[in-house]
Parts: sequence; C-alpha cells; structure tokens
Amino acid sequence: MWNEPFGTRLRARLDKYGPLCVGIDPSPELLGAWGLDDSPAGLERFARTVVAAVGDVAAVVKPQSAFFERWGSRGIAVLERVIADLREAGTMVLLDVKRGDTASAMAAYAEAYLDQGSPLAVDAVTLSPHLGFGSLEVAITKAVANDAGVFVPAGVFVPAGGSTRARDPEADRLRAANAGEVLAGAEAANAGHAPLGPVGVVIGTTPPPDLPSDLSPNLPLDRLGGAILAPGLGAQGASPADLARLFAGVRQAVVPSVSGAVLADPDRVRDLTLRYRDECADHLSP
Repeated sequence: MWNEPFGTRLRARLDKYGPLCVGIDPSPELLGAWGLDDSPAGLERFARTVVAAVGDVAAVVKPQSAFFERWGSRGIAVLERVIADLREAGTMVLLDVKRGDTASAMAAYAEAYLDQGSPLAVDAVTLSPHLGFGSLEVAITKAVANDAGVFVPAGVFVPAGGSTRARDPEADRLRAANAGEVLAGAEAANAGHAPLGPVGVVIGTTPPPDLPSDLSPNLPLDRLGGAILAPGLGAQGASPADLARLFAGVRQAVVPSVSGAVLADPDRVRDLTLRYRDECADHLSP
C-alpha cells in the first residue's frame, strides 16, 4: 500500500497541502449540533461528510477512535469505511487511539493499526507512554517495517476547567521527566531517517498560564527528527501565531491539529479548514 517511509510521505503532504491535521471527533454534542441522531447512522453521516469536505485539502485527517468504539462492531465498521474513504482520497490518516500496554498486547495493537493488510491500517497512530517509552518499542518496530508512524505525547498541556488551576509540583516534575524520556526515545528512533522520522510527538499549544517556565513546552525539539502534532488550535484557544511563537525553532516540523473549530457548522467545514490551513502555512513558513 505504501512504498515510501512515513516521514517522507508526511513531508510531501505538508509541503503540498500545508500544515494542518483535521480531527474527526463525532461526539454526541456535535452530532446534535448537526441535526443528526446519536447513532451509528448519524456517526457515519457525520464522519463521511467531514472526509468529503476536507479529504482533498488537508494534509492529515485524525479520526478519534473512541467515538467510533462506543458503538461496538457497528462503530468499528463505520471507522473502517472512513479509513477506506480517506485512503481513496489519498489523505494521510492518523488514528487517535492512545494505546499503551505490555509487549504482547502492543504487538496485537500494532498488527491491528499498522499492518498494511489490516482493515484498520492507517498511516500513523497515537500511543500512550504511561508504561514507559520502552513499552512502545514493538509498535515502533512494526511501524518502521510497514512505512507507518506513531505519535507519542510529550507534555500535553491543555487547560482543564478554567484558566488557572492549583499546581501540583510533584506531578509537574513527573510530567517533565516523562517528556524528557519521550523526546530522547523519539530522537533515538528517528536517527538515520530523513526528512522526518517515524516517531512524532504530541505537544499541546495551550499551557496553563501559571506553568513554571522550566516545565513549559519549550523543550529541545530541534534534535527530535520527527513531526510535532500540536493540538489546541481554535476552540481550545491557540492561534496560528501562537504556534509560530511556541515552536519558533522547528516550525517546519509542526502539524497543527484542529477539530471543533472547523466541525461546529456542517456548512462551513471546508471553508474553515482552508482558512486554518492557510493561516498556519503563513505563520509556520521559514
């Protein structure tokens, strides 16, 4: 299915279509806003409409697996059709699954999502490093063998319930240590791969305003060698200008992710996607 490494294909997509990833997050609230039933039929109508609107203008599309999984086999069947639609459109698919487990379970997850013969095979998946970056090795190995990629959270700072919150110094230190481990692991995995390696990281664009400066997303990203998925654009408060400021030294590696800001109005999905895409391209250009 793919005959070039993930990083080569991603770089080509970003250069051709501009830096933007559009999330497909068919929550019950969004289905209702679209006038659709909260059902597998409504789920399919929503998701495939988004694919038709953005599949030929966005570099990457990111379905959120949880919203499909909640409908069991019927939802997974919809997800398979959405992935097939995106493949037909030539769009890169990043499936947001955040899997993280022991080696044998990770091998099974990798086979499900990264084996090119699987009906759920995608270009890349999100993984969770909560058992340590080393626990992801089997999935990374499978990704490289199949010209696919993975994205691992490395300091995702998204406000929860307001602009300020109580600080937990120990939690902050653990989060910083986790970010360092992820970045070091990604750097090692990406060595020898160009223009982008198979392991990207996820770094949110909206840190709490009271986050200590030494724990901010201002990490040594110039050595990463992979892409940076940057959620938080639009509804969560980040702007394309914020991206340029936060990732000043690695702008060309950033893949901004937007969902709610372009999905709220079914009649404007394509237009809003083009607007965000072009604004991100303007701000992230060298």
